[in-house]
Amino acid sequence: MGGPSNRTPRKYRKRAQNLVFGTVSSMAKERDPHQDARIPTPPAPGLPSPDAGDWFVLHTRSRQEKALSADLTAMRIAHYLPLVRQVRYYGKRKAIVDLPLFPGYVFLRGTSEQAYRADDTNRVACILRVPDQARLDWELRNLHLALSRQVPLDPYPFLKRGVRVEVRSGPLRGLQGIVEHRGPAGRLILQVDMVAKAVSLEIDAALLEPIE
Repeated sequence: MGGPSNRTPRKYRKRAQNLVFGTVSSMAKERDPHQDARIPTPPAPGLPSPDAGDWFVLHTRSRQEKALSADLTAMRIAHYLPLVRQVRYYGKRKAIVDLPLFPGYVFLRGTSEQAYRADDTNRVACILRVPDQARLDWELRNLHLALSRQVPLDPYPFLKRGVRVEVRSGPLRGLQGIVEHRGPAGRLILQVDMVAKAVSLEIDAALLEPIE
């Protein structure tokens, strides 16, 4: 009669396998969905000088905006990636992250050759040429003004029409947008037509004047 076997009975081996797979599954659920795309946040971006060239809109591949911005910075190509700071929770861990205001888009200012160099990074899905350079420049400057004042911005449906107004006093003086409604407090909507995106902020309607 042989000695006791060191092999684990089949029913316990099966149970152990289920426990292992359960652990892997739980870890996968808690994994940060942005882990692969997470890179150091670039410095607070300023708008490129008009001397840099024309605007191009780079439609990026999924979650590649910040990685593309880092590549463009390394190549010394002027660009603008508006970011907003948000709080995210990964399991029990709280993190403050800077995320693209308009996911999927980076605004490059330069030459066609530089736009093609950006495309060579394999982070760009397509390059959009900008027919109305002055309009996009105005919209981005307007957006940059709001971000530089660190006012809370919320996603908002893109509007095709509306009454354009300008903030005449206060820290947001000079900011222009579309007013949603009148009253003690309204929402000022900032839009970028080229990407059909918009954000809004709450503001005292008494500070607004229509633009003729």
